[in-house]
Amino acid sequence: MEIGKRIIALRETKGWSTNRLANQCGLSQSFLRSVELGEKGISVESLSLLCDALGISLKTFFDVPSQGDTPDDILLRQLDQLTPAQRVSLAGFLNAMLEK
Repeated sequence: MEIGKRIIALRETKGWSTNRLANQCGLSQSFLRSVELGEKGISVESLSLLCDALGISLKTFFDVPSQGDTPDDILLRQLDQLTPAQRVSLAGFLNAMLEK
């Protein structure tokens, strides 16, 4: 796994710029961009700050979907990325779907 490409993918999923993510996690924009481009490595501590800013766990960061993943595997990974409020909304949506 290329860490920089994973950071870019997660950042873009949120619609965030490199600058916004850097501000959210307390890292410099130039450092973060260098990591994204693969020019620099990142410590576990800094990666943890980045994951906190993105609202994901380190496990989720490294848990990249593979071609053999089932829909259940993908859903469970996505569920792990939701905030508590998003989980409540999703539960309501699923309940409404099941009532039909």
